[in-house]
Amino acid sequence: MPDPVSDVTPPAAALALVTDAAQGLTIESRGQIRLAVERFAHHRLAVVGLIVFLLLLLLSTIGPVFWQYSYSTITAQFATGPSAQHPFGTDLIGHDLFAQVMEAEATSVKTAVLVALIATTIGTVVGAIAGYYGKLADVLLMRFTDLILAVPLLVVLLVLANKLSKQAGSWLWIALILGLLLWTNLARQVRGAFLALREREFIEAQHAIGASDRRIIFRHMIPNAIGPIVVSATLTVALALLIEAVLSFLGLGIQPPEVSLGSLINSGQDAATSLPWLFFFPAGFLVITILSINFIGDGLRDALDPTQRVHS
Repeated sequence: MPDPVSDVTPPAAALALVTDAAQGLTIESRGQIRLAVERFAHHRLAVVGLIVFLLLLLLSTIGPVFWQYSYSTITAQFATGPSAQHPFGTDLIGHDLFAQVMEAEATSVKTAVLVALIATTIGTVVGAIAGYYGKLADVLLMRFTDLILAVPLLVVLLVLANKLSKQAGSWLWIALILGLLLWTNLARQVRGAFLALREREFIEAQHAIGASDRRIIFRHMIPNAIGPIVVSATLTVALALLIEAVLSFLGLGIQPPEVSLGSLINSGQDAATSLPWLFFFPAGFLVITILSINFIGDGLRDALDPTQRVHS
């Protein structure tokens, strides 16, 4: 007659099985990363978008160091068209527009990136807690998410602009406000991913060996939900660029002496016909930046989709 005790897997053996499974998942995850890189490399528009975005980033960060004019320098030439000395011309005050566009690109990009970091962090944490614990935590967090969705962004900025005066017009304040309002869609995506993941066998195995909730969430569940998180973060950068430009165009965004692409477009709109370079150069940089980021986001979405295959 078989010994019933011998049929029970010893704790050490169970731990070894879980360890082997974790090692297998690590090897598999490395293979998935390699496949994702290959898929992204085969997405031509995404690669072009990445190259263009990196060139714009390089121009806006390194260019001002070597350029002869600062964005705040007032030259002796007023409202002159593009020339060898001023490739993008000058504005009505005498600022070199090329220097201003480089500074505006850097300001807009760092604002959008900070927005994406804040929104991605909040959305991931809220969605992870709601999806992992469920029940009351899920109900409360999702109702709070619905409340944030109902907040009109324009009204919030009008109130803050009135209360905070000059501080509300700095790029940092704009980034904080937008980041605190743009995390809701990611929270819902992460919640859905966690609701599916918490029923998987490897999560149940982690519970069986007594792994803490924090370890399960950060070491196992978030890495398996990284696809929608990365894609959402990338597209949030483009969305933040567009929203910041619209707000600056309406006079509610970044204010002087700081410049952004939206504020330059706002300054040049009245002269779009008589002095077109004041409008079209900042607008062109904004369009190219948003398009390149959207192409990167499309490439990441396809690359991180497990149903996609690399075509040779």
